[in-house]
Amino acid sequence: MTAPAPSPAPRPSGLAPALGAYLIWGFLPLYLILVQSVPPFEFVGWRIIWTLPLCLVIVAFRRQFPELLAALKSPRSLLALAASAVLIGINWFVYIWAIMAGEVYATSIGYYLNPLVNVLLGTLVLGEKLSRRQWIAVAIAAVAVALLAAGAVTSLWISLTLGFSFALYGLVRKQVAVGSLPGLTIESAILLAPAIAIAWWYGMSPAGSSFGQDAWMSGLIIFSGVVTAVPLLLFAIAARRMDYSTLGFIQYLSPTIVFFLGLFVFEQPLAPAKLASFVLIWVAVGVFVYDLWARRRAASA
Repeated sequence: MTAPAPSPAPRPSGLAPALGAYLIWGFLPLYLILVQSVPPFEFVGWRIIWTLPLCLVIVAFRRQFPELLAALKSPRSLLALAASAVLIGINWFVYIWAIMAGEVYATSIGYYLNPLVNVLLGTLVLGEKLSRRQWIAVAIAAVAVALLAAGAVTSLWISLTLGFSFALYGLVRKQVAVGSLPGLTIESAILLAPAIAIAWWYGMSPAGSSFGQDAWMSGLIIFSGVVTAVPLLLFAIAARRMDYSTLGFIQYLSPTIVFFLGLFVFEQPLAPAKLASFVLIWVAVGVFVYDLWARRRAASA
């Protein structure tokens, strides 16, 4: 009598790493307040400097150096990663500056808009087709942006820059067959020279460098490499283990946390225009998520 074949091992769940990534990104403003005394431009420089060595350690641990070297040998990949490095550098600077300047709601709106901008860019650049519900979601989000332009124009540029820079970053990275972590490692290496120049310039200024004067602050600056690389690693793990539609739903956790931090921790006043924009964006997100769920259910059927 033949013994039954052993059942395959259950596929590890991606829920825990996905929640870990978006919780870290959501609570990031609390960390940025601790380093508020560091000029945003200098902080971005130090963030790049301390992200690179940590990325290299994780790449070595995960044995991804062959993938890293393959990307370095491809001129097309290097050109694309240079473009994505500029985009993520802009995104980091605007986000850090906005949080330190007290524009927490604007950053939340930017990342609520990001998935909708992704869908729009997929249509305009990649020729993807939008469903009727997706067009409705994009149209509602456009009305929300119009409300911001009318009543909160001073912070509109923050939301649009964050939403579009990260969407364009994703679009560029979509064209390159490089994993999230090796890609971030190369991007950090590309930005390293400007980052060192920024750190040197602040070090030569009359105020001096923010790094090295105080052990606590220096430790917090070094920790910027952790809060950059670790959530991205968790996201990469989650993306391999779970459906992208489910991951797309979980990504709204981060801007939602930022919104409530702005309301209850930073105690920022919520102007009528911003409140109306949030309501419309929540409606657009609801339509978008329902469309994801309906498509997934139809595919399962």
